[in-house]
Amino acid sequence: MENIRYSADLELEGKYDVIVAGAGPAGICAAVAAARQGARVALLERYGVVGGNLTAGYVGPVLGMVSKGTMRDEIVEILGIPENDMLGYVGKAHDFEKAKLSLAEFVNHENIDVYLQTSVFDVLKEGDKVTGVVLATNQGKLALEGKVVIDCTGDGIVAAVAGCDVRKGREDGLMQPVTLEFTIEGVDESKGVTCIGDVDDVQLNGEPFLEFCKRRADAGRIPANLAAVRLHPTVEKGQRQVNTTQVNKCDVTKVREIFPADLELRRQIEILMDFFKEELPGYENVHVMRSGTTTGVRETRRVMGDYLLTAEDLVSGRQFDDAVVHKAEFIVDIHNPDGAGQAEEKIAYVIPYDIPYRAMLPKGVEGLIIAGRCISGTHRAHASYRVMSICMAMGEAAGIAAALAVKENVTPRQLPVSEVRKALQDKGVEL
Repeated sequence: MENIRYSADLELEGKYDVIVAGAGPAGICAAVAAARQGARVALLERYGVVGGNLTAGYVGPVLGMVSKGTMRDEIVEILGIPENDMLGYVGKAHDFEKAKLSLAEFVNHENIDVYLQTSVFDVLKEGDKVTGVVLATNQGKLALEGKVVIDCTGDGIVAAVAGCDVRKGREDGLMQPVTLEFTIEGVDESKGVTCIGDVDDVQLNGEPFLEFCKRRADAGRIPANLAAVRLHPTVEKGQRQVNTTQVNKCDVTKVREIFPADLELRRQIEILMDFFKEELPGYENVHVMRSGTTTGVRETRRVMGDYLLTAEDLVSGRQFDDAVVHKAEFIVDIHNPDGAGQAEEKIAYVIPYDIPYRAMLPKGVEGLIIAGRCISGTHRAHASYRVMSICMAMGEAAGIAAALAVKENVTPRQLPVSEVRKALQDKGVEL
C-alpha cells in the first residue's frame, strides 16, 4: 500500500463503497441509484446546493429524451414538469427555487453522505486504480476512500487529476461558448413570442423571429454574438427562460478566464432587457426574476474511454450490445465557438441512439466511471449527449454499475455489462 498518494498531513474523513463527484443531473442520479442498490455513497458538490444546472446553473428546460423508465422520468416529475408540457425533447423550464429543496430531498437518503462546498483537487491512487479523492473543504484537506469513484463533474476534474487522457474542443481547440441563463416575468402572453432555438420557425410581425434578431444585431442594437435569442416557456404563465447571453473562446478549466466571462455575461443581461422592453411586443414590462449563480458551461474536457462515440453513431441511430442508455435523442447542437448561432449551417438531426458502457470507462485507469457530458466522444457527438435528460440516464447507469462492482469485488471494467443492463431492465428501463 506504500504507493497510495497520501501526504503526511492528510486526514482520512471516511471510507465509502462509491464516491460520486459532482451533484448535478448526472451526479444526483448516480448517487441515488447506487444507494438504492445498497451501496454506501459519498456525494460531493463544490457549490452550496445540489442539482448543478438544475439549480445553481438555472438551466431549463430539461432538454433531450431517453427511453422510458429511467431516473430522468422521476426527476422530471420531482421538478413539477407535467408530461403534457414536454414538447418532443423540449419542455418548459422548471421552478429553480423549488428544485433546490426537492432535489435535496431526493438525495437525502440513509445511504448517502452529502458533502457541500467541497471541491476535488486530487485523487488517491494505487498503481493505475483510483482508490479515493482528496478534497478542499472548510475543514481543510480531507481524504475519502472509495471502492469505486464516479466522475460527474462535467469538467472531468477527477479524470484529469487521475491522469486520464482528456481532450477539449474541436480541432482548433475552441469550445462551445458559455452562457448565463436568466428568468424574466411580466410577459403579456397575448403578444409575447416564445422561441425554443434555431430549430424554431416562430414569426414576429410576419418575419422569422431569429431573422429579426439577427437583423437588429447587424444594426448594432444588440451584440453580434447575441443574435440567436432563445426565449423558452416556463411552468408559470408570463415568464420566459432566456438562453441568449454568450461569451466565446472561454475555457473554464482555466480559472482566470471565469470571472471576466461572468462579468460580461451579466452586462449582457442588462443589454438584452433594454432590447426586450423596447423592441419585443408583450415584453414592455418585463423584469429579471433571477439568474444563474454560476456560469453555464456547455463544453470542456472529454475523457477518452474504451469506446469513442462519434456523430456518425448518433445520426445513424447506432445500437450497442453494451448499451446502458437507450434512445438518447437530441440534435447535434453546436453553439458557435467563434460567433453567434450554430456552428454548422445545417443542423444534424439524430436517430435515437445508444450510449455504450465502454464510453464511460476511461482508458488505462481502473476504479473510475465517467458519467455526464465528459464521457468519451468527439466534439460533434458531445454536442448531442451533453444535455440533462441524457446525463441523468448516464448517471443512473453509472451508479448501478458502481454498486454492482462493489458487491462483486471487481473493478467497473471487470464487471459484466449484462448485469448492469439486467439491473436497469429489472427496474423498468427500456434497453
